[in-house]
Amino acid sequence: MDLLSHLALGFDTAFTATNLLWCFVGVLLGTLVGVLPGIGPTATIAMLLPITFTFSPVTALIMLSGIYYGAQYGGSTTAILINLPGESSSAVTAIDGYQMARKGRAGTALATAALGSFFAGSVATLVLAIAAPPLARVALNFGAAEYFSLLVLGLLVSISLAHGSVLKALAMIALGLMLGTVGQDVTSGTPRFAMGFPELYGGINFVSLAVGVFGVAEIFRNLENERSREVGVAKVTGLWLSRADFKRIIGPVLRGTGIGSVLGILPGGGHVLASFASYAAEKNISKNPQEFGQGAIEGVAGPESANNAAAQTSFIPLLTLGIPAHPVMALILGAFILQGITPGPNVINDQPALFWGIIASMWIGNAMLVVLNLPLIGLWVKMLTIPYRVLFPAIVIFASIGCYSINANPFDVYAIAVFGVLGYVLIRLRCEPAPLLLGFVLGPLLEENLRRAMIISRGDATVFFTRPISATLLALGLACIVFAVLPSIRNKRKEVFVEDD
Repeated sequence: MDLLSHLALGFDTAFTATNLLWCFVGVLLGTLVGVLPGIGPTATIAMLLPITFTFSPVTALIMLSGIYYGAQYGGSTTAILINLPGESSSAVTAIDGYQMARKGRAGTALATAALGSFFAGSVATLVLAIAAPPLARVALNFGAAEYFSLLVLGLLVSISLAHGSVLKALAMIALGLMLGTVGQDVTSGTPRFAMGFPELYGGINFVSLAVGVFGVAEIFRNLENERSREVGVAKVTGLWLSRADFKRIIGPVLRGTGIGSVLGILPGGGHVLASFASYAAEKNISKNPQEFGQGAIEGVAGPESANNAAAQTSFIPLLTLGIPAHPVMALILGAFILQGITPGPNVINDQPALFWGIIASMWIGNAMLVVLNLPLIGLWVKMLTIPYRVLFPAIVIFASIGCYSINANPFDVYAIAVFGVLGYVLIRLRCEPAPLLLGFVLGPLLEENLRRAMIISRGDATVFFTRPISATLLALGLACIVFAVLPSIRNKRKEVFVEDD
C-alpha cells in the first residue's frame, strides 16, 4: 500500500501543467539529439543546465531525465535508417536494423524499437519504484567511512568498465579529483589552487566544465571528422508489426528488459553493456543464428529493450546513494546540487514529491515517446539533412548565453573555451572525458567523507578496514581494478612468449 500511495503522490506531482509541458520538451529534445549523430544527451544536458537553474527542482529534473531516456529512443532512428547510431547504446541496433531498412522493412524495425523501448522503459521504471526505497533505507545506516568506501568503489568500477587504457582512465579520474579541489577548503574555508582568480574561490563552475569538455569538445571532433549522412529511406511506411513479427519479438523484449534492468545499475556504461549483452544472448539462443547480421528482428528488439531498461534503472544508485552510474547521471547529480538538494538516501524522506514525481514522470515520458517517435519519423528523416556547420554554431552560442546567465560572469564563458580545448586534446589523446567528470563531481564528496571519518576516528585510518561494510566495499573496488588490469597483463605475457619463440 505504501508503494501505491507514493506513486499516487508522484503522479499528482507529475500531472501538473508545467511538469507535463517540460516532460514533453525533455523527451522531444532527447529524441532530437538522439536522431542527430554527434550531439548526444551528455552534451545536451550539459548545455541546458543553465536554463534549469530558474525551474523548480522537480521540473528541472523531470526535463533532464526525459532528455536522457528520450535519446535512447532517438538513437535507434539513425541506426536503422542510415547505419549511423545517434547514441553509443544503439550501435548494436544498427547491425540488423539497417539491414531490415535495406530490405524495405524500415517501418517494421522502427516500430519494433519503439514498442520494445516503451515496454522495457515502463517495466524498468517499476523496478526503480520497488527497489529504490529499501536500498535508500539501507544507505541511511552508512557512516562517513562507508560513504567514502562506496564513492571509491563507484570510481573504480567506472574505470574497470571504461573502454581503452585503464591507466588513462585512472589518470582522468585523478585529473577530475584535482579539479574538484579548486576553491575553498572543506573544513577551514581557505581558498585552494585559485591561482589569484577570485572567481575560482567558489570552485570551478560545473556547467562550464561540462559544456566545455562534453559539448564544445564533441563539436570540435565532429567538425574535424564530418561524415556525409545520406538517408537511403526517404519515406517510411508500414509502421506496425504483423502477428508473426509480434511472436518473434516477445521473447527478446522480455529478456532484454531483464538484462537491461540489472546491468543499468552498474557504474560505467551499463546501458551500452546491456545492449551488447542482449544481442549476444539472442544470437546464442536463436534457432537461426545465421539470420543475425542479415536483418533479424530479434537483433533490434532485444538490444533496444535492454538499453532503454538500463536507462531507467541507472537512476537507482543516483537517487538512493547519490552515486552517478555514468556521465549523464553525473550531470543530473550536478543539477541536484545546483538546485540546493543533496542527492542520496535522505531525498526519499526529505523530498518525497521530487523523488516520486521523477519516477512517475518516466511512465508519462515513455508514453509520450511512443506517440512522438512513430508519427514524426518523416520529420526526423528531414532533420538528418541539416549540415553540422549550420547546427553547431547555434548550439555554441546558445550554450554560452545560458552559462553566462547563471552568474552573469564572463569568466564562466571563458572557462567553457578553456575546457573545450582541454576536452578536445583529451579526445585526440584517446582519453575518455567521462571519468574526469565523475571524478570532478564525486571528488568533493569523497574529500568531505574522508575528513569526517578521520575526525570521528581521531586520525585512525584503520577505520576504513575495521568497519565491515567499508572493508567489503573497498575489497570490491580492489577486485574491480584487478579485473580491469588482468587482460592487459595476459596480453603482455603473450607478446613476451611470442617474442621468445
